[in-house]
Amino acid sequence: MTKTVVITGANSGIGLGMAHELAARGATLVLGCRNQVKAEAARTAIVGRTPGAEVDVLSLDLSSFEHIRTFATELAARHDHVDALINNAGASPMQQHFTEEGFEMQFGANYLGPYLLTHLLLPQLQVAAAKTGDARIVHLSSVMHNIGRIDPETFTGCSRYFALTAYAQSKLGNLMFSNALARRLPAGITSTAMHPGGVDSEVYRELPALVLKPLRLFLISPDKPSKLGADLAIGDRYRGRSGEYFTAQPPGFASRTSRDIGKQDDLYRRSAALADIEALAVR
Repeated sequence: MTKTVVITGANSGIGLGMAHELAARGATLVLGCRNQVKAEAARTAIVGRTPGAEVDVLSLDLSSFEHIRTFATELAARHDHVDALINNAGASPMQQHFTEEGFEMQFGANYLGPYLLTHLLLPQLQVAAAKTGDARIVHLSSVMHNIGRIDPETFTGCSRYFALTAYAQSKLGNLMFSNALARRLPAGITSTAMHPGGVDSEVYRELPALVLKPLRLFLISPDKPSKLGADLAIGDRYRGRSGEYFTAQPPGFASRTSRDIGKQDDLYRRSAALADIEALAVR
């Protein structure tokens, strides 16, 4: 059975790199992107490199719960199963912005949006798991989670905004969610997280030129994390592995907070209430 892989933010950077890698391996792709012009350009590029690749494009804005639910409904109408979901999309705005529901943008779009999307796609993941015993969820975290702190007081913004602090919180949330989810998913579905390394991608697009130019000396191309992401999504080596954290570039250690089951469960339950969904029970 052809693998169907959903990738958020697949129109550039790591997401596009993973899309190319997965298309070359024969997967059917669903690109969930906010910018449809760039998404169509990405589809053209993927098919150009891999003739015959099956690439679907759907509009997805992770800063809007309504938009996420619409995406999930449209996806279900067009694809009866999903073998892998890669929660790749992310941004790091230098100024404080807010989602449609009033959450601080990085917490809302980098973490809470993917949290909701993942739960909405579980039915299609379960269909794949029932057929093959193997469906997977991959979360893009970051080594920056190590300096992150989950502070509910900042979920809807703060008077003194620091982009790096907000980014670190969202990436810690991604990893904690992956770990909490791994203990709750039905049999046959796994959850893993990865640090892609310092990748030269659009996540840094709002940095001042004087900062970005020297930073690029230390950034890597998307190739290595793209291969790791594709392997985690459909590679035989990672079949059945869940609740683990992988890295494409050292350092690869996970913080004590990210491994704290009590804190994972607390964030998971809070997030379910914020996203207005039913929390999954621990298996």
